[in-house]
Amino acid sequence: MRDGETFIVTGSSSGVGAATAVELARGGAAVVINYSRSATEAEETAQACIRAGGEAVVVRGDVAQDADCRRLAAAALDKWGRIDGLVNNAGTTKFVPMRNLDGLSAEDFHQIYSVNLVAAYQMIRACEAALRAARGAVVNVSSIAGTLGIGSSVAYACSKGALNTLTLALARALGPDIRVNAVLPGFTETRWLKRGLGDQYVQVRETYRKQSALDATATPEEVAASIVGLLKAKKITGQLLTIDAGRSIGTI
Repeated sequence: MRDGETFIVTGSSSGVGAATAVELARGGAAVVINYSRSATEAEETAQACIRAGGEAVVVRGDVAQDADCRRLAAAALDKWGRIDGLVNNAGTTKFVPMRNLDGLSAEDFHQIYSVNLVAAYQMIRACEAALRAARGAVVNVSSIAGTLGIGSSVAYACSKGALNTLTLALARALGPDIRVNAVLPGFTETRWLKRGLGDQYVQVRETYRKQSALDATATPEEVAASIVGLLKAKKITGQLLTIDAGRSIGTI
């Protein structure tokens, strides 16, 4: 990143979002830190960005709400006058075994889609004019769940599959001014996943490792490095970058 560039990272109080914000700040960028509930952690992320050499402002907002998406865009423009990149990282799920069809309601689907899909669309729309002016980039944080049909629930996997399609559609629609790509992480060692899996966390992690060609999982910092790489890549758009230690190809 170059000094003077400005980025919005949704859901950036912890995990991959926080790691991405800090990595951007390390390159001298200004970053809008977004959270919906974790104010203390968001402030900690902002301070980490400042220590890394960048600038940061914290903005509370529920990206499932269009008004909050527009407020996030306005916060960046009011403070720095530009938006060079957007990382749609905010996400949610409900942990329900795939075989338990009664475990998900229509309301669960609507809630998961509203955060994982509709919010990304709304954020891109809110930032479109500024991104065009900067010839900027969007990175959507998807998941291998969207291509393999695995993960925390059927609704989650479907929402990420839809996010992949949104990425392709908007890469075409917004070019040549705006590049739109997605990263598809596999098992990433975050507190969010630990909380969701509970006592099953270690077992699921080890099973994942055994099924991956590299016998590994990912860290938030590793995923963040790929996100920042796509933000920088001036000739890449409409791509779904899988970061799964070879889980999708498996082992011999």
